[in-house]
Amino acid sequence: MKKHNLLILLFAVAAIMTGCLSKKQAPVTQELYGTYKGGEVYLLTLTNKAGNVLKLTNFGARITWLEVPDKEGKKENITFGFDTFDGMIGGDPYFGAVVGRYANRIAKGKFTLDGVEYSLPINNGPNSLHGGPAGWHSVVWNTEILKKSDFPSVKFTYNSPDMEAGYPGNMSVEATYTWTDNNEIIIDYTLTTDKKTVFNITNHAYFNLHGAGNGDILDHQLVIKASNFVPVDTFLIPTGELRPVAGTPFDFTTPHTIGERIGENYDQLIFGKGYDHTFVFDNAEEVDASVYEPVSGRFMEVISDQPGVQFYCGNFLNGTRIGHGGKPYNYRSGMCLETGHYPDSPNHPDFPSTVLNPGETFKSRTIYRFSVK
Repeated sequence: MKKHNLLILLFAVAAIMTGCLSKKQAPVTQELYGTYKGGEVYLLTLTNKAGNVLKLTNFGARITWLEVPDKEGKKENITFGFDTFDGMIGGDPYFGAVVGRYANRIAKGKFTLDGVEYSLPINNGPNSLHGGPAGWHSVVWNTEILKKSDFPSVKFTYNSPDMEAGYPGNMSVEATYTWTDNNEIIIDYTLTTDKKTVFNITNHAYFNLHGAGNGDILDHQLVIKASNFVPVDTFLIPTGELRPVAGTPFDFTTPHTIGERIGENYDQLIFGKGYDHTFVFDNAEEVDASVYEPVSGRFMEVISDQPGVQFYCGNFLNGTRIGHGGKPYNYRSGMCLETGHYPDSPNHPDFPSTVLNPGETFKSRTIYRFSVK
């Protein structure tokens, strides 16, 4: 009788545990989001142990939702995106996307490599921007959910064919996102090529620590550990100078709000219509940049092995893009911290090299870490 009762008890416990497990949300879920040029587009939801959510899609290998708590524990999405795939296709092409083959601008859409001049699509005034209109942000990547990762993790891969958008070499690209229990987005990039080429890869996520679509980012307190920045001309192409930030509105080595000096009569603020510049990382500390929004208490840190970061504060946003929950993305309502190389580096031999040779493997990691204080 006792044995019988014990068996009943064990079955009951097993049933309860099975029920609990069935209700537990899987670390990564995948659902069909749409189709594009014959390829299936997925929405992937990564949930860490704290219940915080990162959503990705293989269209452009992009971040489309990031839900983290404020200091009161209230969770809100803090990155730009759209509620539907149709909205994404019709919206800003770069929100949250992995950008390449060359992120940022190349002057007049031309560069020379080993005596050969290459021509690229012109899509930003006289320049080529972010790999052209058909860059990596606008293709369907292959998707793999990494089962053996310690945290929810998804790997996107893409094979960029020789002369795609004018760039030489068949290039194999991997972008792996890991969402840790410490609310870190770890982005690992791996690139190889079969022909000498140039590249610059980044993620183009927009952040607003109030919550995406909730006011502007001018009150966000920014720190960038950079003693120099890259001045540009009126077409936002580097002049070749690396200018010290000391004594300029570009000195974020100590905390300043983004809006504090943005209206000053300074040539680079006029050319960029605000901040839209690469800062040269000092690489002297673990954390290369941070952003703090005191009302919510949200705090974002950026850690990267790349030589610089493009700080852009939404100068060209105008409210015509309607994002999650029907919220418009208005002027300066989002900011980007795009880690990578400098603009137009293939035309500036004094800049860090962006050349990749056959037989070489480029690996890089950028971390966006979120907390409160």
